[in-house]
Amino acid sequence: MKNKINLKENQIVFFLNSKVYPLEAIYSASYVFLDRTYIYLDGDPAKKITIFLKGKEKLSNKQLKSLFGEFHNELLNYLLRTEIAKRNKQVRDFIVGTALVSSLPLAGLSSEDSKESYLDDPLGIVVPWEEKYGRKKTKKKVNKKK
Repeated sequence: MKNKINLKENQIVFFLNSKVYPLEAIYSASYVFLDRTYIYLDGDPAKKITIFLKGKEKLSNKQLKSLFGEFHNELLNYLLRTEIAKRNKQVRDFIVGTALVSSLPLAGLSSEDSKESYLDDPLGIVVPWEEKYGRKKTKKKVNKKK
């Protein structure tokens, strides 16, 4: 991959094939660098994306090259994440759907059974604090003036 370093502008410019790297992965990788760089994206999303990384602080030639490598590492990281997300979409949808369906009231229950209250206590374990421990007696402090 070719890159162009412009020390005067404190930036590095490079191109990405958007058929290899989807926009979602490019956006995610770019987000990681927002604290250190200004990021400009340009080009045709169907063909080639131009990335401009401009340092917020003055960077050396070596630091700009390092930024280029770090960006590509982050890009591969998010490319893998997007691929895993695509592969696991059906499983995620199934899990969420099952959780939502299980939270619905059952069809075989009467309307009286489905209207349970937190006050219903068939095991007799709900006892108000005051009944269980009694009320604490507080002593009032009297201010004595001298």
